[in-house]
This record gives sequence, structure tokens and C-alpha cells, in this order.
Amino acid sequence: MKAVLFVELLEQPMSYPRSAPVNEKQNPFFHTSIMGTVALTLIFAAALLTPPLGHTQQKGQQEGSMPGMDMRDNVDMSNIGPSMAAMAGHMYMTPRRPKQPGDKEKAEAVVAEAKAAIERYKDYRKALLDGYVIANPKLKQLQYHFMNKANTREADFHFDPTKPTALLYRRTPMLEYKLEGVMYTANPDATEDELNQRIPLSFARWHRHTNVCFAPEDRINDYQTAHPKFGMFGSINTQEACTAERGTFNAHLFTWMIHIFPYEPDFKDVFSMNDDVPHVH
Repeated sequence: MKAVLFVELLEQPMSYPRSAPVNEKQNPFFHTSIMGTVALTLIFAAALLTPPLGHTQQKGQQEGSMPGMDMRDNVDMSNIGPSMAAMAGHMYMTPRRPKQPGDKEKAEAVVAEAKAAIERYKDYRKALLDGYVIANPKLKQLQYHFMNKANTREADFHFDPTKPTALLYRRTPMLEYKLEGVMYTANPDATEDELNQRIPLSFARWHRHTNVCFAPEDRINDYQTAHPKFGMFGSINTQEACTAERGTFNAHLFTWMIHIFPYEPDFKDVFSMNDDVPHVH
């Protein structure tokens, strides 16, 4: 399993360096392209991000105070789904910023542009014709990502709401793939001010995965135990603890990402972080 993860990750060499230097020792993943990190994200989602049986939020842990998430604004986190909440200690979310004049209009404009741009992709076959590729189509998933390589690379430099990194589909009894939303990505080195320029952080919360310890090859079965030490649901979230267990530590994993569900009738649900429930209507 670990070999598959790294093969996918290393498929695409990095070709878009930012002006700021990257600390290679701290994060070797920066030498891969955004496409590579997104591909790995999807494999993780399929193979490792399904919470192990019996693995839930730790006893006594209060929702809204999860370690690894910035909760300085004490925002209501009730729209975070079980899978997201279970990654406590391995998640960073941009803190909610105070609303500024024009924020709501800008957020609404992004959603409107996205909705108009993806209307044709309600027929998933048109998405395939336009260069979107289904990630792991043979694997049963709650949410299917149709990735677009060209859009992914462009997102590393600037934001275009009409060119999502991925289209999000869900299987339904009536349709093989029903469109429910989009995913946007940003360069993993982007600042929160840069993310705020894309979509106001008073409405949207970008996230990235942090402090992940990969299991050594002889312990990969730990990922699916009830109380794993390794992976996105593992108890290990420090370099020291990871080294002691012979794991491979990554302070920052994958790129910045955000999901938008433009078909939600209530605007507060458009930027929901609960992917466990359908956002189809």
C-alpha cells in the first residue's frame, strides 16, 4: 500500500517553484506537483481516510477544540462531518476572519461562476470529454473526484472559479454519477492572505493535512486498526513520536484544498466541510 502511495506521488516532477525557498528536510513533498499531491490525496481518501472500525472522536474531546485545528474564533463546527472530525491532530483549517465590506458579494460571485461553469457537467460524460479523469473509478467511494490536470496546474498560480481542480460526484439510485460540487486547490506554499484573495476567509475555510506519520512497511496494517498510531487517524502527530516508531513524518501533507457545493439552497451549507452527507438536490 505504501509503495502505491509513493508511486502516485512521484509521478509528476515539480516544475512550478515559488519565490520563497522550500525546506526540503521539513517537507520532501514540495518537490512534487500539485497534481501529484492531489492524486495522493485521493488514494489516501480511498485507502486510508476511511476511519477504522470503532475509531471516533476521543472521549472527552469537545467539538470545536480539536488539536491541529485553529479554533481561535470559536466558530460553530457542527457542519464538520465524522470523517473530518476524526482527523483531529492532523488537520489545519484557516481561521474564520471577521467579515469585511464586499466579502459576501465576492463569495457569492465565486459560487455563481462555479455553478454556471459546471452546469454542462451534470452529464458526467461531458466532463470526461473536456479532460476530467475519474480518480479510482473501480473503487466504491462516497464521493468521486473527476480531476482536471490542466486546471490543477493553473490553480498553482492563480484562481479561476470556472476551472475547478476537480468535479465532485456522488452515486445515487437514479444516476451513476450525480454532480454535487467542485474542489479547488492552491499552491501548498500559499499564504492565508493569498487564500483570502481567492475566496474570503470570512465565509470559506481552506484546509490542509498536517503532522502525518507514515507507518514502516512492516506495520501498514496499523492504518485499519481500531486505534491506529499511524496515518491520518493515528495518535502520532509529532516528529519525535514518529521517529521512535520508525515511521516517516510529514509536517505538511498535500496542498491547500476547499470543497464548494453550489447547489445547496442555504448559503451557509455551500462551504460545508461535511463530505459524508450528500450535497445533491
